Amino acid sequence: MSTEREPSAYDELRGEGWTRLLAAARRRLERTGGALDGDISLTGPSEAERRTVIGITGRYRPETVKRLAVPLRDLDGYLYDRYGTGLLQTLGRLHGTLRDRPAERADEQARREQALTSAHSSRLAGQGWFAAWLERIAADGTLTRLVRRGDTPLLDAAARVLERLCGDGDRCTGSPERSSAVLPLPVLAEWATGDTKALVPGTPLEQLVLRALAQRVGDGRGVPRDRAGRRALWESAGAIADDLASQVLVLNIGARGDTVVCDWLRDAAGFGIPFRLTLHQLATDPVVPAARTIFVCENPAVLRAAAGELQDTGGALVCTEGVPSAACHKLLGDAVRAGARLHWRADFDWAGLRITADAVARHGAHPWRMTAADYTAALGEGESTPLVGPPTTSPWDPGLALAMEASGSTVMEERLLPALLSDLARPAASQ
Repeated sequence: MSTEREPSAYDELRGEGWTRLLAAARRRLERTGGALDGDISLTGPSEAERRTVIGITGRYRPETVKRLAVPLRDLDGYLYDRYGTGLLQTLGRLHGTLRDRPAERADEQARREQALTSAHSSRLAGQGWFAAWLERIAADGTLTRLVRRGDTPLLDAAARVLERLCGDGDRCTGSPERSSAVLPLPVLAEWATGDTKALVPGTPLEQLVLRALAQRVGDGRGVPRDRAGRRALWESAGAIADDLASQVLVLNIGARGDTVVCDWLRDAAGFGIPFRLTLHQLATDPVVPAARTIFVCENPAVLRAAAGELQDTGGALVCTEGVPSAACHKLLGDAVRAGARLHWRADFDWAGLRITADAVARHGAHPWRMTAADYTAALGEGESTPLVGPPTTSPWDPGLALAMEASGSTVMEERLLPALLSDLARPAASQ
């Protein structure tokens, strides 16, 4: 006849004298993988708990005792003698199978390492920003959460998205052909995962990819919280969250072609009126700017001043409004391929240097009043805020970055407004 008891035979073990003791035993065994070594203890025991421990150990404990210790092997032997089941089997029958936490940790670590090994097999693994991204998500708990949720395939999906966007090197959308391409997020998501909604705002995959893109941009600000900032981060890599929201502000651009959008641009240029173009318009109704020389600024205040003072007599001007949008790159890329020459400038801060360096590499742009001499002259004309974020270089004039690092100060392009308007008033001089 079996000595094992039915569950109802364990009713005594569900009483006050046993509840905390068995809970402590379960925690200890789960933590150690079931090893019956050492003691468990109860602090501030009740009378029922004191009597239970006396019964298990066979040793008297006074009523004044503050802490009771019970060797696990004594508890295991007591339960086997009384119920025919040892400690591990008794706990399993009472409250379900015990967890083996050491084995779980080892399995979790193995899955973490497997996920990282797979991600490091990406052809982007040699890029500093990609390696730094993986290091960060491994260190801050992101990878562990993916492992525990069973979502590690998302890391490979993120790597595929990044390879599609940045597979040509450290700078995404590196070639002129790619810089004018439109890659909607649903198309990118379907290509990488088979799910067109995998990159909608708030999804785990979107968060992973945006963190990588923010690491690539390297301005120290991380992933933007606002929708416009996140859209700009996608566009910096050539992906389009919304081709209607992606816009470019222009003045006196004009256009060659017989389309509705070309007519609008010619009318706006004829009256010196600022005009906004969407990426949707540029993609569906191609525009070839008529201007052979195009100036590019960062801040709308410059374009607004040009419209107010020069109206239709000033040079063609495009405003990036910060990091250039996909619409901006589309317009200027098409202009360069049609033979236009770009004169490009941005604020004298680290982000401005990155924007200008990218424009030089991507579009063959010529820096416009972006030399060390321009910076030094403007620096002495007013107060400046401190430079923030990681420094960068200025390949077109190495002395500029050095001068900025030495002074530690920004200079916004509005301070150069008189000189910029003077250039725009006689654009031929800068051709």
